[in-house]
Amino acid sequence: MRRTLLPYLWPVLIGVLAAVVLLNAFPQLIGRPAPPATPPATPALVPSDDATRAREAPDIRQAAPLVRQQGPGSYADAVERAAPAVVNIYSSRVVEREEHPLMSDPFFRQFFGDELPSRQRMLSSLGSGVIVSDDGYVLTNHHVIRGADQIQVALRDGRETLAEVIGTDPESDLAVLRIDLESLPVIKLTDTTRIAVGDVALAIGNPFGVGQTVTMGIISATGRSHLGLNAYEDFIQTDAAINPGNSGGALVNAKGALVGINTAIFSRSGGSQGIGFAIPANLARNILDELVTRGRVIRGWMGIEAQELNQELAASFGLQTAAGMIIAGVVPNGPADRAGLQPGDVLLEVDGRPVLDPRRTMSEIAAEAPGTRLPLTVVRGGERREVIIELGERPTPEARRADGA
Repeated sequence: MRRTLLPYLWPVLIGVLAAVVLLNAFPQLIGRPAPPATPPATPALVPSDDATRAREAPDIRQAAPLVRQQGPGSYADAVERAAPAVVNIYSSRVVEREEHPLMSDPFFRQFFGDELPSRQRMLSSLGSGVIVSDDGYVLTNHHVIRGADQIQVALRDGRETLAEVIGTDPESDLAVLRIDLESLPVIKLTDTTRIAVGDVALAIGNPFGVGQTVTMGIISATGRSHLGLNAYEDFIQTDAAINPGNSGGALVNAKGALVGINTAIFSRSGGSQGIGFAIPANLARNILDELVTRGRVIRGWMGIEAQELNQELAASFGLQTAAGMIIAGVVPNGPADRAGLQPGDVLLEVDGRPVLDPRRTMSEIAAEAPGTRLPLTVVRGGERREVIIELGERPTPEARRADGA
């Protein structure tokens, strides 16, 4: 006879339902956290006359929305304006070749008779230049044409001619040439006080002699100095590729105006590594004017040898800071000597301006006209002194070498 299970199922179902109700009411029985109790309403804080009042919201400076403008798809127009004025420069010079020691022996010389091997050989170098006036004046680097016996200039339109050296300025590494041709393409110069880091820059020149080439980058920095390249440095830095042969070429902006004269690169391999330097167009224009009108660059001169002041030297002179420069040497009968300055003096101020960067201070003095009288503040033996100096004209490097300076 079959026995039914129904009497046994009812107690089980009732027990399960009871367990579900208990677990929902008391979840902590199985380790679950209890639901948070409803917090009581927090009364509003009403400041009284005696209580500290709430601070006002800070005034945040809201930046204007970024305006994004799409750059040109091509710089062909800028290149077309500038490139015809960029020339290739080929300089050559004759040098004496060292004679083989055996040639001094009469026994060996008898085999050659009067047809001795020539002791001269021709050295050639290449670079670039920029036509900056209808008169045919060409700006380039001094090192491109240094020591050249003959300089040939080739234009992009195929014309070639010999160039005349108008003047050079080794201390800024600039030179001015002149060519005699009709209908010359001329580049426009920009005001380099208005350039900014991030501006597009195009470098035009003749790298490695492959022919005129254009590379693109940006202005990476301005006012670069302390590079040890020239006596007076105020370089524009760019990442536009500059290689051997680009020296003397043009660095132009997105409109094709001259920004600077490409001069040097920082490289461990000999090729471009994205750090190139150009002489600003404003400086190049000033030197161009002086070389054309005077035949030389006239600079103010103190007649001293300057040494940078570090913290240790400053302490030895009894100074609190390392601002200033040490006068390490004085040129006999020079402006500083006539003003009574002595080696060991520490120059603190020039014309009321503190000497924070000795190299920049010397550049500022060079920009003054000879004959200018400047007040100086120096420290000698722990005492401050006021001195008036009348600047002279800075001698040329050749004159200084002749004098042993």
